[in-house]
Amino acid sequence: MKLLVVVDMQNDFVSGTLGTREAADIVPHVVGKVVEAVNAGTDIIFTQDTHGADYLNTQEGKSLPIPHCIKGSEGWEIIPQLQEYTRGRVCLEKSGFGSTALAHLAARGKYEEIELVGLCTDICVISNAMLLKSALPEVPISVDASCCAGVTPASHQNALEAMKMCQISIH
Repeated sequence: MKLLVVVDMQNDFVSGTLGTREAADIVPHVVGKVVEAVNAGTDIIFTQDTHGADYLNTQEGKSLPIPHCIKGSEGWEIIPQLQEYTRGRVCLEKSGFGSTALAHLAARGKYEEIELVGLCTDICVISNAMLLKSALPEVPISVDASCCAGVTPASHQNALEAMKMCQISIH
């Protein structure tokens, strides 16, 4: 069985306070990947970067003083193009870049393969890919580069190269 992890495809990262053209450009590819997974009966987990009103007082908020993905806000919501696919599926809220809860869920699923897509390649995608690889070293982990975007194109590419070095397949 395969697992598709859709990382932080939220309004604030696509069209909101931290949105980029590159993030907007991957939306059709991510939607296509999700539709393909639904049709194949693949398990899908969506992650959501989740912060509270005290975000600016957190360590992340002090390093990146741009409030984003505040729980309950429009920016926190999964993008409209993917909302229908979240129904009946796990939407995992995470307060940091990576989620150990995601790794635990994946381990319980006894998956033969895990693929990640989403935002941002150089922060949350790489963090979750590395956690999954550490927790499940014998499970093939992959990232679809056409379904990811980084803070910048250069940092996206750097993250892909770093994941390759850790035996995460990039395609």
